[in-house]
Amino acid sequence: MHKFLIIQTAFTGDVVLATAIVEKLHSYYPQAHIDVLLRKGNEGLLQGHPHITEVLIWDKTRHKTLNLWRMALRIRANKYTHVINLHRFGSSGFVTQLSGAAYKAGFSKNPFSYCYTRRVKHLISEPGAKVPVHETDRNQQLIADITDPIPAMPALYPTPTDREQARPYQQDGPYICIAPSSVWFTKQFPVEKWAELINAIPHTYTVYLIGAPSDTVTAQRIIAGTTHPDVHDLCGKMPFLRSAALMQGAVMNYTNDSAPLHIASAMNAPVTAVFCSTVPAFGFGPIRPNGVVVETMEPLACRPCGLHGHKACPEGHFRCAKTITNPQLLWWIPNKT
Repeated sequence: MHKFLIIQTAFTGDVVLATAIVEKLHSYYPQAHIDVLLRKGNEGLLQGHPHITEVLIWDKTRHKTLNLWRMALRIRANKYTHVINLHRFGSSGFVTQLSGAAYKAGFSKNPFSYCYTRRVKHLISEPGAKVPVHETDRNQQLIADITDPIPAMPALYPTPTDREQARPYQQDGPYICIAPSSVWFTKQFPVEKWAELINAIPHTYTVYLIGAPSDTVTAQRIIAGTTHPDVHDLCGKMPFLRSAALMQGAVMNYTNDSAPLHIASAMNAPVTAVFCSTVPAFGFGPIRPNGVVVETMEPLACRPCGLHGHKACPEGHFRCAKTITNPQLLWWIPNKT
């Protein structure tokens, strides 16, 4: 029997996109054993996943190196036939090398890629590319030889409990979800711009602000700047899969270039993704027809200013965010300006 291990010990959004590999492998090998290795904190994304046998958790917060050795030995003892490493850094490469799997696939950027039986370049499209390569396309190339070149869609599976606990927020009419925060300042639409958007949303829509407990400060600052009568801070109150269930029923979801964008894609939920300093050509935009990217219309020579975000705008003006307008964001509301 095929026994797969998928490694993605990066951030939340990367894990969501990695579920496309789970879907593809399951479609080709429905009886296979599929495990996933994640960093501690992301395991809630895959709770109750119907195609995953076990979620392995690497705790990076305490005794990082010791825990890595223990995990490597555990993985070797599990005798996987295939290890697919989506992570491009040395820690995951080390685990892959020691796995003992006959099939080891990963990106050539990984310093341990010399031990892989299949190596693929992690190619990022140039800004302005008409048909950019999405991260799911890049990941799919790692298993194209044992499946096919066409990526599956990522998918999350909220549990019945998640759906039940999301339901009270879904019963009072149409609603909109906004995930306002990002780890990086230059990826995050400014607080005052979110408030400006909410003030332009018709009062027939309830607005839910979602995110981690640490996002509550941002949410409260946004609410303080709004006049909309029905805005609620749910930051820290909705675990990953409960948020996913809530987003699935929303009339619209607003996100930055961040993990909630990929959660919306995984749930086939409508999403408007606000790209500030980064660009969709890097491969992290919406991948379903109900996903739309909104970005500045100004031809800024400084954009993009990097593959990831910055703690502050390098130019000091942050025009990539501040020049985005409400009519762009409210594209889905007829005759709304």
